[in-house]
Amino acid sequence: MTDLNILPLGGVRENGKNMYAVSVNDEIFILDAGLKYPDTEQLGIDVVIPDFEYLIKNQDKIAGIFLSHGHSDAIGALPYLLQQIQAPVFGSELTIALAKIAINEEKAIDQFDDFHVVNEKTEIDFGDVKLSFFNTTHTIPEALGIVMTVDEGQVVYTGHFKFDQTVEAAYQTNYQRLAEIGQKPVLALLADSEGTEESVKAPASERQIHAYIQETFEEAKGKRIVVAAVASNIQRVQQVIDATAKTKRRLVLTGHDADKIVKTALDLGLLKLPEDNKKLFASVKELDQLPDAQTVVLETGKLGEPVKALHKMAKGEDPVVNIGANDLVFITTNPAFAVESYVAQTRNMLFKKGANVKQISSDLRSSGHASKEDLQLLLNILKPEVLLPVSAEFRVMVTAKQAAEEVGMATERIIMAKRGDQIAYNGETFEKVGAVSVEETMIDGDSLKDIGNVVLRDRRILSEDGVFVTVVTIDRKKRKVVSKPKMTSRGFVYVKANRDLMKESGKITIDAIEEYLKNAKAFDWNELKNGVREKLSRFLFNETRRRPMVMPVVMEVNQNRRPHHKNDTDKKGKKPANKQNQKNQGKAKKAKNQGKKTDDGQATKSAD
Repeated sequence: MTDLNILPLGGVRENGKNMYAVSVNDEIFILDAGLKYPDTEQLGIDVVIPDFEYLIKNQDKIAGIFLSHGHSDAIGALPYLLQQIQAPVFGSELTIALAKIAINEEKAIDQFDDFHVVNEKTEIDFGDVKLSFFNTTHTIPEALGIVMTVDEGQVVYTGHFKFDQTVEAAYQTNYQRLAEIGQKPVLALLADSEGTEESVKAPASERQIHAYIQETFEEAKGKRIVVAAVASNIQRVQQVIDATAKTKRRLVLTGHDADKIVKTALDLGLLKLPEDNKKLFASVKELDQLPDAQTVVLETGKLGEPVKALHKMAKGEDPVVNIGANDLVFITTNPAFAVESYVAQTRNMLFKKGANVKQISSDLRSSGHASKEDLQLLLNILKPEVLLPVSAEFRVMVTAKQAAEEVGMATERIIMAKRGDQIAYNGETFEKVGAVSVEETMIDGDSLKDIGNVVLRDRRILSEDGVFVTVVTIDRKKRKVVSKPKMTSRGFVYVKANRDLMKESGKITIDAIEEYLKNAKAFDWNELKNGVREKLSRFLFNETRRRPMVMPVVMEVNQNRRPHHKNDTDKKGKKPANKQNQKNQGKAKKAKNQGKKTDDGQATKSAD
């Protein structure tokens, strides 16, 4: 019997971050390597990627990385993964081209070139398993499903898909190929479930969406149009190009990597330009000279997140586009559920700028993912032994489960997996047999290191309750406080209006330090500061019912230097010059007048 296991490393009970490790005997096949965008509580985080620890430990078993399509939720984590392991990468021509764009930005792996282009006619024989592919319909061309065939049957991963009979050739599903797959036993189906949640709106076809975008452009006479779209959503970019050309406008690309992605799609023939396209594109430098009535700005944002770019525009922080009263802001992307409040806030700010704002999801149900009916049709074609709803948050996975039950699939044959679940084939079916620890890796800036929950907790405290800092100087040798604490607050209380609170906080700081200096047998900076922090935190909470981040900064007078005295001599046995001696005596006198019992008036900061 084949030793067959499925391990979701991401993409279950969450939106995005798709990654599934399928083990066949002694080989591991990685299906997708995606990222997701942070929710509102993950302050300052740029992206979230899967935890690679399991793959790093087993990297000698990895046969390859197989990509279903070119969106960030399928390829976005690839540059980070390839910095940890080396493995060949397989995908369609466009998917590989987009993966190369992402990888070439990382200097540590910009020489990586182990890429392999596949299509639905490709079959790869790894001995114990054969891999093949099938075309699916998504908002990007050349999206593929993946089939892994072993002696007992097949494991099928859909990638992202939907069924739409009106799409152009580059986006069409091969139904005949699906029927052929369904003629053989399908042991497990990992099915895209993101679009199965119940909705009062019927999903719009891409032909309807195309007409809607064209109509929006025609109605915006005299206005500049700012379109927010994901650059790798090639279908949406094509619709924007078509509408721009038909309304005789010029298109300015302002998003991160938008030029590279559009050029790549054009070179591969997957984006089509009108015959008279010489004046279609305009550069950013030409933007100020273009009349509003002839301008379309396509903003794709950094890392494929255009709403963040709109937010900057609304705040007046974008270096290129200033939103004004003569602008129509057209949001053509469907933001994740976790950032809906952020989108609403951004729209509100745009309206305050005087702009008109239109969002495609307000008028149409636009999705590149399988609806409930699409999933049911796929189940009837493939007839899988086991269904794993993937690529969705848990509540949406539940709707996929219900859809499967409606077409007669037994509840026990539907596995609601969690990250890290080990799902093994026992000769008849798949079942959970254990789990490995799989966390999330949060990326902030260019660092590959995980930010971690401790940093996020501190950021959350700072955002909600602010920071309270107390600065004090001690004489460790004499075991006493030598200066009154100086306190400041940011985001907690207004200092001038809370003098009594500050005064009492200073007293508590001194009492805590003096108590420690009196009783401590061995001096320890961390113990000293933790004692101050604990007492101050308790006091501030009792007084305000808030928990700011308390930061004690303890200074120490310098014990290593002292001024020359009257009878001192230098290293050569000579007395110091009279002027220098007088200068030092003046310093000592000044310090005495100020009430500071220090050797030379200098202090050094302790380790925080």
